[in-house]
Amino acid sequence: MVDISCSPTPFLIGVLSGTLPELLELPIEEVLIVDLCGDRFIRQILDEDCILPSKLHAALQQILEQREDILRQEDQTLRDGPGGSLSELISEAFVHFFVELVGHYSLHMGGGNGEPRALCREAFRKSHPSRGARQFLQLFMETQMFAGFIQDRELRRGGVKGLFELRAVEHLESAPEPEPSGVNRFLKGLGSKMKFLQKK
Repeated sequence: MVDISCSPTPFLIGVLSGTLPELLELPIEEVLIVDLCGDRFIRQILDEDCILPSKLHAALQQILEQREDILRQEDQTLRDGPGGSLSELISEAFVHFFVELVGHYSLHMGGGNGEPRALCREAFRKSHPSRGARQFLQLFMETQMFAGFIQDRELRRGGVKGLFELRAVEHLESAPEPEPSGVNRFLKGLGSKMKFLQKK
C-alpha cells in the first residue's frame, strides 16, 4: 500500500508511525505526509496555511481535532447500540467542505437543447460569496481534481444523484439570497426609497 504514495494521484497521505521509515525512502514529490500516530506533519509544501479559505480551514480543523471526543462517543454508542461512525463523520465533513466550495456549480452549467453541457468558469468562480473562497477557486480550478469533477458533471445527463449532489441541493436551498454589491446595492436601495415615496 505504501507504493501508491509514488503515484501522481495522492496529495495528502496519512500514515502510521511504523511505516514512516519505508515511506521516506520512496521518491515522493509534492505530497503532504501526516503521522497519524504523532498528530504532526512529516512533510509540508509550506503554502498549506494560507491557501485554504480561513473559515473552511477552521471548520475542517475543528472536526478533525474533535476526533478524540468522537471516538469516545463512538465507543459509548457501540456499547449502547448502533450509531454513526467516525469514518462517516469525517466523510461528511469533507463532503460539506466541498459543497461549500463548489456546490453551486450547477447554477453555472450552460448547454442544453442539443448543445454539450459546459461550466461557465468565470461566472462560477466570481459567484462565490467569500472572497477567500474565490481566491482559492482560482487555484483549485486549475487542478486535475477539479477538471475531473467538472468533466463528470458535464457528461452526466440528469438522473442519478450522489451524496454530493444531494448535499449541494440542500445547501443551495438553505443559502440566503446573495447581497447585492456596489452599484446594485445602491440601485436596490434607491428603488426601495422610490417605492416608499410613492406610498406617501
